[in-house]
Amino acid sequence: MADNIFMKIIQRTIPAKIIHEDEWSLAFHDINPQAPVHVLIIPKKEIRTLDDTTEEDQSLLGHLLLVARKLARQLQLDQGYRLVINCREQGGQTVPHLHVHLLGGRSMTWPPG
Repeated sequence: MADNIFMKIIQRTIPAKIIHEDEWSLAFHDINPQAPVHVLIIPKKEIRTLDDTTEEDQSLLGHLLLVARKLARQLQLDQGYRLVINCREQGGQTVPHLHVHLLGGRSMTWPPG
C-alpha cells in the first residue's frame, strides 16, 4: 500500500491542499471535486477498505467522523453536507485506502448514483 496516492500525501511525497492533520488523520481537498466543497478525510493507519477494519479500529472510525463534523463547521456547511465511504470497486472506491468524502455547498440528490 505504500505506493497508493493517499500514502504519498501522508508522506508528503506528492502535494495536496491539506486542511486538517492530527495524530490519526489527514484531510485535504479532492483534486476532482464533485461538489463546491469536497474534502477527503483519511486515516494515517494503512487500511485498504472499510471491510478491513476490526474492533481495534472503533476509536479511529469515530475520530474520522468527528473530524468530518469539525471540518463541516469550519467550511460553513451549516445548510447540510453528505459523508460517503465507498467500499471496494463496485462500491465506487478507486483508491485502496479507507477514506471519508465530505461533500457540501449544494443540495444533494438521492439516490446518489
